[in-house]
Amino acid sequence: MENKEVALIVGSGSGLSASLARKFSSNGLSVMLAARNVDKLEDLTSETGATTFQCDTADSGQVQKLFENCTSTLGAPKIVVFNASARVRGPITDIDPDEAQNAILTTAYGGFLVGREAAKVMVEKGSGSIFFTGASAGVKGFPNSSVFAVGKFGLRGLAQSMARELHPKNIHVMHIVVDGGIKNVATGRVEGGEDQPDKWLDPDAIADTYWHLHSQHRSSWSWEIEVRPWVEKF
Repeated sequence: MENKEVALIVGSGSGLSASLARKFSSNGLSVMLAARNVDKLEDLTSETGATTFQCDTADSGQVQKLFENCTSTLGAPKIVVFNASARVRGPITDIDPDEAQNAILTTAYGGFLVGREAAKVMVEKGSGSIFFTGASAGVKGFPNSSVFAVGKFGLRGLAQSMARELHPKNIHVMHIVVDGGIKNVATGRVEGGEDQPDKWLDPDAIADTYWHLHSQHRSSWSWEIEVRPWVEKF
C-alpha cells in the first residue's frame, strides 16, 4: 500500500484546526490531531479519518512522545501545524502571575517545543512544512491583553528565526497572522450582523491559504502572511 504523507495538527479544536484537518484529508494526507482534551475531537475524527493523541504542548516529554507516536503509527509528518494558544485578559496590575506563566508556556514555549521536534524530523528527511498560527496580538499589543501579546510576539520571533535557519535546508517555516476573529462554523453564527457577513474570517478560507503556502515553490517561499476580513479597518 502506498504511504500517505502525514499532517500533524497540534492544539486541535472545532475551528481552524477542523478546517485544516478536512483540507489535508481531502488532499490525500493522513491526519493526526493533538490536544489536551481529545474527547472533543470525536466527530472530527469520524469525518476525516484522523487519529488523536493527548498532549500538553508545554510539556517537553509529552511533545516528544507525540512525535514518536505520529511517526510510528502514521509516518514522519510532512506538515506540522502549531495552533495551541492561551490568553489571560485584564489589566496588567490584576493578572495572576501563575496564570500568565501557564498561558505563555502554552503559546510560546509550546511553539518552541513543537517546532523543535518538527525540525528534528524534517531535517533528517530533507523537507517539510512547519506552520505557526499567529494573531493580531503578535504584531500589535492591545490593552488588557499583555499576556497574549507576550505569547504571540514570542511565537512570531520563533517562526522568523526558524525560517532563516531552516529554509536553506528545504524546510518551509511559516507564520500566519490571523488578524481578526474566526467565524464559528459549528453553530453557523455570523457575529456582527447580517449587514457584515464577512466581518469574521471563514476557517475554510484560512485553510485554503495554509494549503497554498504548503504548495508554494521554494523559489518564492513566504515566511509570513496576514489573513484578515476585507471589511475590517486597519
